[in-house]
Amino acid sequence: MAVVKADAYGHGAVKVASFLNELGIKAFAVATIDEGILLRKKGIKDDILILGYTDPSRIGHLIRYSLTQTIIDYDYAKRLNDDGHSIKVHIKIDTGMHRMGENVNKVDKIIKIFQFKNLEVCGIYTHLCVSDSRDKEDIMFTERQIKSFYSLLDNLENNNIILPKVHIQSSYGLLNYPQLHCDYVRLGIAIYGAVDSVGDKTKIQPDLRPVLSLKARVALIREIAAGESVSYGRTFTADNDCRIAVIPIGYADGFPRNLSCECGSALIHGYRVPIIGKICMDQLIIDITNVPEVKQGDIVTLIGIDGSEKIYATEVADDSKSIANEILSRLSYRLKKIYI
Repeated sequence: MAVVKADAYGHGAVKVASFLNELGIKAFAVATIDEGILLRKKGIKDDILILGYTDPSRIGHLIRYSLTQTIIDYDYAKRLNDDGHSIKVHIKIDTGMHRMGENVNKVDKIIKIFQFKNLEVCGIYTHLCVSDSRDKEDIMFTERQIKSFYSLLDNLENNNIILPKVHIQSSYGLLNYPQLHCDYVRLGIAIYGAVDSVGDKTKIQPDLRPVLSLKARVALIREIAAGESVSYGRTFTADNDCRIAVIPIGYADGFPRNLSCECGSALIHGYRVPIIGKICMDQLIIDITNVPEVKQGDIVTLIGIDGSEKIYATEVADDSKSIANEILSRLSYRLKKIYI
């Protein structure tokens, strides 16, 4: 089940889902009903599961676009059922994350959800909240989550419930708990060739290759004399004469502002250069003093590979004290997406 929420983690949900559809992927997950409707309108024909909450007033849209809704608890299931229209659902089970889902111990309520006449239960699932961690206590917690979920499934079968499709693993659930046998794996960040952070250790280590690069072109080159400052706040003052390049990308494009003042880097002509001064809403500035023959229009790589140098989203995330999921998913609509 390809997770293409948040515009496919910034990669473009329509293009990504269409391509995966051609490869044979028949199940997709989104966060909101409007994300699902967009995919339907753009020709995605197969299963689309909404992972988040949908207001019951929009049941008509669920039916019209043949979308599958997650049941977030018993009361929500009852509201949807009482509307009187038949809809497809997956039941979310809370095994310890305490975000969405009916409590794993409330077996009677879960059985009642299966018995609601207007709910076609097509799946049941849970979410592992520390499956990315190899810490001993986190592994024990995850194993308790898994055990409680499978115990629930056994209990349901003992009560003559025919189990629908089952899914537990997200990307890290697969990478660290590959032994689980389910109908789906909800692959998110791994589809895009990334993990959350630099140095993440996982039980299995497939050859993940990032599919996205973030590039811009040099807009302006300037000569800065020793003692002159650059950008807002005058946080960079040149110790010596230097050359700088202004790059037309900033935090409004989703590039983190806290990579200002040499906390972040860029690549140009195969060289790694620092981002100097404060990143602006629409521009950032790099020091190109030691890079020969830079000219207006040259390509600058902020995420990707240039020669022997590379900057992956995981590095950008670590430098900005975040995770790759956030860096990628907040890339702005202003960025032109080019698919190769």
